[in-house]
Amino acid sequence: MSQARPNDRTASSSADQIPSTNASSVEQPGTSNAVAPSIATTKATVKYLQKPTSLSSSAKRIQKELAEISLDPPCNLSAGPKGDNLYEWVSTIMGPAGSPYAGGVFFLDIFFPPDYPFKPPKVVYRTRIYHCNINSQGQICLDILKDNWSPALTISKVLLSICSLLTDCNPNTHVDLNLKLLTSWKMCYALSNS
Repeated sequence: MSQARPNDRTASSSADQIPSTNASSVEQPGTSNAVAPSIATTKATVKYLQKPTSLSSSAKRIQKELAEISLDPPCNLSAGPKGDNLYEWVSTIMGPAGSPYAGGVFFLDIFFPPDYPFKPPKVVYRTRIYHCNINSQGQICLDILKDNWSPALTISKVLLSICSLLTDCNPNTHVDLNLKLLTSWKMCYALSNS
């Protein structure tokens, strides 16, 4: 994998709405007003937790994972459906303390295939990030999202693995990072104004 460059994804949020993925809205340097939303309490989440059980097996599995992540959310991250589509989620990851990404707020899009959990979800960074395991389009180089996927994995475990990449790069694809450039990109695109 070649050295990662900051991607062109965007991040924006409000208290009542999950961030938009409109490709035309580009986050400008130094203007990040991102705040980690409590996705677990959105109206869409409540709607899916109360849906009748006449769903496909993949929808039932996604609904079960939504209930689990809502009841016991992992530290420093949140995730839930984007609007009314159970197969499209948005996630927020807070940069881990002690890492160069500390203080950053990173938004990701999650797309579940119709044959989930037998195929992995597609997870893409929307927030620009400089990282050796994330390319300029926000695609993540993580083995469990590709050949090492297992139906036993959950989206919560996937997000925790992605979060751990911010602390420890994958040694199989590691390229020395320019720490000064990494810090500059975090300051421009991923800092919370809180």
